[in-house]
Amino acid sequence: MVKIRKIPKKIVDGSYLKKFTVRDYTYMTFGLIIYTFGLVGFIKPVEVVTGGLMGIGLAIEYATNGVIHVQAIYFAVNVLLCIIAFKILGIKFLTKTIYSVVLLTILLSVAEKIITKPIIADEPLMSALIGAMMCGAGMGLIFNANGSAGGTDIIVAIINKYKNMAFGRVMLMSDFIIIVSSYIVLHDWIKVIHGLLVMGVMTYAVDLVVNGMRQSVQIFIISTKYDVIADAIIRELHRGCTVLDGMGWYSKHESKVLMVLAKRTESLQIFRLIKAIDPKAFISQSMVRGVYGQGFDPLVVKK
Repeated sequence: MVKIRKIPKKIVDGSYLKKFTVRDYTYMTFGLIIYTFGLVGFIKPVEVVTGGLMGIGLAIEYATNGVIHVQAIYFAVNVLLCIIAFKILGIKFLTKTIYSVVLLTILLSVAEKIITKPIIADEPLMSALIGAMMCGAGMGLIFNANGSAGGTDIIVAIINKYKNMAFGRVMLMSDFIIIVSSYIVLHDWIKVIHGLLVMGVMTYAVDLVVNGMRQSVQIFIISTKYDVIADAIIRELHRGCTVLDGMGWYSKHESKVLMVLAKRTESLQIFRLIKAIDPKAFISQSMVRGVYGQGFDPLVVKK
C-alpha cells in the first residue's frame, strides 16, 4: 500500500503562485509595450491589416480615415466580450485579460501621440515585417505569462469550453478571413498580401518565444514526493497522472515516475506546482504531435 501524503497548504490555498504573479504581469507589460511599438510604429503607417480583433479595428480606422481609432474599437468590443465571458469562464480567466485590454488601450493612445511619422519610410514591406516580428514577440511574452490580449482569444476560449477544438487552427482561419476581407477597405491586393505575410511572421515570432505551437506536452517527473505532485496536478489542473515504476541504474534505487499529458499552455503551471512541492525534482518535457481522447483532441479516423 502506497502511503499518500497531504497536499501542502500553500498548494491548496494557491499562495505558492504569489511570487509568480509579479513576474507574469511584468512579462505581460513588457510584451504589450513591444506589441504597441510594432503596431503603431511599423504596421499602421503602411496601412496593413493584421488578424484578430485588432485587424478589424485597423480596417475600420483606415476606412474612416482615422475618425474612429483602433483602440476605441478594441476596447469597446473587449468590454462586451468580457461581460459575456464572465458568466462562462469566470473572473480567474478574465483578470489578466482585463489588465491587457486596459493597458494596451492606453499604450496605443499614448503611442499615437508620440509616433507621428513612419519609422521606416518608402519601405512598406520591410516596415510591415519588422512590425510583425515585434508584435509576435510581444504576444509570445503575453502567452508565456498565461495571459491574453482579448479579442478572438476570448471567443475561442468560450467555444473551447463547450467544444474541444484546435486553438491554433481556429485562430489561423479567422485571421486569414479578416485579412483577405480587408481588400473591401484597402482596394489593394499588395497590402492584402503584405497582411498575410505579417500573419505568417507574427505566428513564427510567437512560436520562437513560446517554444512552438504544439498543442500538447508530455512530462516525466521523478520525485520522492510524487504522490503530492500527482494530487496537486489533479486538483489544480484536472489532469490525470500515471505512476510508473522505475529504477536508477547507477544507484540501483527504485523510484516512482509520474507521466503527465497536458496542454502546452498548462505546462508553466505544472512546473510551478512541482517547484513549490519539490524543487529538487527531475523533470523531462517533450512536445507531442498529437494527443487524442478525453480532454484533448477527439479521435477522428477518416474512412
